[in-house]
Amino acid sequence: MRAQFVMSEIGVGLRRNLTMTFAVIISVALSLALFGGSLLMRDQVSAMKGYWYDKVNVSIYLCNEADAKDSADAKNGTAAVAGGGAVCSKGAVTAEQKKSIETDLKAMDLVDTVHYESSDEAYKHYKERFGHTALASVITPDQMPDSFRVKLKQPEKYKVITSSFAGRDGVQSVEDQHNQLDNLFGMLSALNWAALGIMLIMLVVALLLIVNTVRVSAFSRRRETGIMRLVGASSFYIQVPFIMEAAFAGLIGAVVACGMLGVGQYFVIDHGVALRAKMELINFIGWDSVLTKLPLVLAIGVLMPSLAAFIALRKYLKV
Repeated sequence: MRAQFVMSEIGVGLRRNLTMTFAVIISVALSLALFGGSLLMRDQVSAMKGYWYDKVNVSIYLCNEADAKDSADAKNGTAAVAGGGAVCSKGAVTAEQKKSIETDLKAMDLVDTVHYESSDEAYKHYKERFGHTALASVITPDQMPDSFRVKLKQPEKYKVITSSFAGRDGVQSVEDQHNQLDNLFGMLSALNWAALGIMLIMLVVALLLIVNTVRVSAFSRRRETGIMRLVGASSFYIQVPFIMEAAFAGLIGAVVACGMLGVGQYFVIDHGVALRAKMELINFIGWDSVLTKLPLVLAIGVLMPSLAAFIALRKYLKV
């Protein structure tokens, strides 16, 4: 009988405040969708870091004859310093220097593999990637530097290679491809924080709507609650219908948010726009990541409105 009464009171409350309840549902859905999206974005960034940091290399470019000539011309004041000329004043890299650099690299515990790329191989790879550009028509093999491509066991420690080999005799420059990735991941992290900020604003709006809806519902049923006080009903028993109303609205909003996350994964990543097929270089997260976030979204969708309603009612419905 008591359960039937509570359920009937919930239905009455929802019907009396239908528009405000709808606003609560939309606000909760948007805020929780942003929250879930932020969690998925964090997983995506972590997955991309693990994938790309394992793929990229540290490149050690060696001095060639063109670099040595540029350095000599710059020293004589007949030409501007270009490329690696300034650090190749002692001439092109020698066979002994190459051997010494390779030996030192392989002796480092941090290094996984070392691959030597000659200027001819570098020229071939350049033509394959940029053969359609105007610059490719004037580049010659002797202008391409020899290099060592270094893969690390712990990619996040790539700065150790830079500090050890930058400025060394025969070394033109040390290029960390990780720096480019750091900029990308920094941008993605900034976007994620922006989404979290918007989520917090929407969450505050949803909480204010929940509090106002509960208060209006309590005011419209003040006669019923007054009678319940007179017959000795406890504060919690009086509060239950209002808390359940807020929890029900929050649950619907959370279900909508889960639907939005699922639709986004299905139509944006897997099908429809199909980013997974169009952007094969990106290691997109799968349904396992999405499904692990849905219970958390549902739990927050129920608990957040319930707690807000409980706090809002404490000073209005005391026995």
